[in-house]
Amino acid sequence: MRIRLWPRRLAAQMALLLAIALFVAQAISFTLLLRERRSLLLEQISGPAIARLNDSIERSTNGRLPPPDRGRVRRAASNPIAPGLPRVTEVETLIREGLVESGHPVVRVLTGVRPFHPEDFDWPRRRFDRRRQHPVDELLIAVQQKTGGWLVTRSIWPRDGLYLVWRLIAQTLILYGIILLPVLWIGRRISRPLRDLTRAAEGFDPREKGEPIPEQGPLDVSALIAAFNALRLRIGAMLEEKDRMLGAIGHDLRTPLAALRVRIESVEDDQDRLRMADTIAEMNKTLEDILSLARVGRPSEMETDVDLNALVDAVVADFHDLGQDVTFEEGGRLRLKLRPSLMRRAVRNLIENAVKYGYVADVRIDPQPDHIAIIVADQGPGIAPDQLEAVFDPFIRLESSRNRDTGGIGLGLALARSIVREAGGDIRLTNRPEGGLAATITLPR
Repeated sequence: MRIRLWPRRLAAQMALLLAIALFVAQAISFTLLLRERRSLLLEQISGPAIARLNDSIERSTNGRLPPPDRGRVRRAASNPIAPGLPRVTEVETLIREGLVESGHPVVRVLTGVRPFHPEDFDWPRRRFDRRRQHPVDELLIAVQQKTGGWLVTRSIWPRDGLYLVWRLIAQTLILYGIILLPVLWIGRRISRPLRDLTRAAEGFDPREKGEPIPEQGPLDVSALIAAFNALRLRIGAMLEEKDRMLGAIGHDLRTPLAALRVRIESVEDDQDRLRMADTIAEMNKTLEDILSLARVGRPSEMETDVDLNALVDAVVADFHDLGQDVTFEEGGRLRLKLRPSLMRRAVRNLIENAVKYGYVADVRIDPQPDHIAIIVADQGPGIAPDQLEAVFDPFIRLESSRNRDTGGIGLGLALARSIVREAGGDIRLTNRPEGGLAATITLPR
């Protein structure tokens, strides 16, 4: 019995979902942070630049023109922005608006980003060293006046680097360590009772009482475990009650059948007496098959080491004593741990069906590295392909396809398959290409 529960990996699934949620939240937060950072950067660059340009324009009005080769604001005769340099339109807009508000309308405002040249900046050494800690570029800001001249100032423009991405990754890993590890630990504690319940359900064997599962975990989980423990006890009690009932039924039915067998001896007509005896024998066999099928799940016989060749040979010998056409290719010793009486019953049912409906039975054992196959082949008409599995159902008889001439209630194959499956194997039926049916018992080594 295989039962698969998704909470078997509950802790990992919870951690994965939380990790994805944290990463999405971090990405959104980082995007908003970048937007705020860029807005602040634009204000930090445009504000001082507007102040410097306003001061320079006012000085120019008073006849004090800025020098062309030094100072924070320099004078240029032509456009100093080289073609092809990346522009920052946000800075251009802010500076233009700031100059207009100050009463200094200009013709054009242009910007250009180029590699940083520290020798062009008249800053103290300490301030320059602080700026040099992160990779930066130089932002040129050029303003064309109505007189035709240009005023040029410079500013630091932070270079877009991978350090921001690494910062996001580092923050995310820190969050994972603070949040995910405790969640993973809590999830494992919650899912451990579910894993124990899954293993107990997969390994459930009604023949063994087993230890109850500790009722741990959250309230719903502990209630589920308690219900499973109670269910296992009820199943065991029902099976024990079934065994007692079957024993009582077998005793109550065998006694009147034995009494009938004694009473028919007083019947004078030999033909009637023989028919009655056959009917009673058939009833006894039917009763035995029904009881055996019902008890397969809880056999009283212990498993022992059995020589499979000797077991099959003994069953074939019984059919030889009855004059049946049964052949067996005897091989070497094959030791398996089986319940010998039940396995003999399964092999006997297959051989009996082969002889009854297929005229002969050819029995052989095919040992393989991982399993052993017992093959019983006949020379009958076979079975329709769509009925190869249906014949294993109890009380199924295929008289039209198997040309049955005698009785039986359709329990032989059902009982044989139940015995073999209880031993860990299986039975399958196949139509032989040369004619007839092959019943194969497969037992694991």
